[in-house]
Amino acid sequence: MYYINELYKFFDELAANNDRQWFASNKQRYEHLRGLWLEDIDRLIANMTGWQADFATQTAKSCAYRIYRDTRFSLDKTPYKTFFSAAISPWGRKDGHAGYYIETGRARTFDQGLYAGAWCVESAMLKKLRHAIVDNIEEWEEIVNSPEMQKHFPDWCSTSLKTIPKGWDKNHPQAQYLRMTNYGKFMACDDKFFLDPTWPERASEMFRILKPFVDFLNYSMDE
Repeated sequence: MYYINELYKFFDELAANNDRQWFASNKQRYEHLRGLWLEDIDRLIANMTGWQADFATQTAKSCAYRIYRDTRFSLDKTPYKTFFSAAISPWGRKDGHAGYYIETGRARTFDQGLYAGAWCVESAMLKKLRHAIVDNIEEWEEIVNSPEMQKHFPDWCSTSLKTIPKGWDKNHPQAQYLRMTNYGKFMACDDKFFLDPTWPERASEMFRILKPFVDFLNYSMDE
């Protein structure tokens, strides 16, 4: 049986028993499943390296997040996430640049699926991105409105201000983009997607569609 079936079963049980005692009793099981998932993330990175060479410096361990939740500022004190996730970029998971993100399991904040973009953008960098989008609006709209993007990643994964930022005309033609506080695209994936053992290769091809979007954000940040 492909391990993803067992992984979903593990997360379903964890969701019903999200406490340290249950997790300790199932730690060996968790480590086995995580090891298999990390192998698949390494396959994903290897495939992505075929179209972005500087991913070769990364591994699943440098990109994957821990299962342990940070509960310090949350009303939800359950100690464990019910999904595995990883952020893939030339800098691993610990950088403010745009990159690619994946979740597998019983997600609670986001949908299980594939993501790309820039989140938690610092104020000065966000201002820079807004100007880059306005100054290069034809290039930007060609990217975000491309047929493949519209087919596979039509939705934004972004929070937006209620009003346009200070200093911009409230009737600005690019108001939609100026109000965004982060820039992300996503494709929700059902269980069937990950139950296919070739999902790392398929995910790489989907992420490749997002490369012009991620590249635009990164060279705008670094300009």
